[in-house]
Amino acid sequence: MAHDPLLWLMLTIGAYAAGVTLQRLCGRHPALNPTLIAIAIVATALLLLHADYPSYFMAAQPIHLLLGPAVVALAVPLYRHITLVRERAALLVAALLVGCMTAIVSSVIAGWFLGLPRADLLSLAPKSATAAVSMAVAGKIGGIPAVTAVLTILTGISGAVIAPFLLNALRIEDPAARGFGMGLASHGIATARAFQEGETTGTFSGLAMALNAVATSILAPLLVRLLLH
Repeated sequence: MAHDPLLWLMLTIGAYAAGVTLQRLCGRHPALNPTLIAIAIVATALLLLHADYPSYFMAAQPIHLLLGPAVVALAVPLYRHITLVRERAALLVAALLVGCMTAIVSSVIAGWFLGLPRADLLSLAPKSATAAVSMAVAGKIGGIPAVTAVLTILTGISGAVIAPFLLNALRIEDPAARGFGMGLASHGIATARAFQEGETTGTFSGLAMALNAVATSILAPLLVRLLLH
């Protein structure tokens, strides 16, 4: 049973559906993040059935392959809001540069104060970019891609959970500002949460996620070199 690919595929879909349903029943509370719930369910099942992760990952390949088209599909709402994006282009570029550099520098400095070894510091630097980019950047600058993958997922989940509370506390109500901040700090997982607030919020979150992936791949190697040398 533990080696049945269909079991793991259906479990993954069912776990996420359960997370979405639970969050909906609880008034879409940010703390009940569907991704976090799905991870907990799948991880528990892997432990109980003594299944190895490579086998699970192979079984879940159809879902993994759909991530690409899902990201490309974000271009549809972006096209519908292109006028608003053009109006705020200068502000968005400034926010992108400040946010990207802050995420990289603050991560490395925090790790340095905690006494983390060099490889872990380098793994921390690109964690706010989407997983595929953050892992690739970590590998290029001397970090550990596997560690970066875990940190990236944790960043996404924590951002999706904390960001709505933080933005509300700061009285930031503009959908574009809320979305861009969430996507910039916490990539795809926060973008999914942003779309729950509205299409404009989700659109700007997706835009920030894409732009930050490019910015991180350029700025992370430069900033890390300055910080550590």
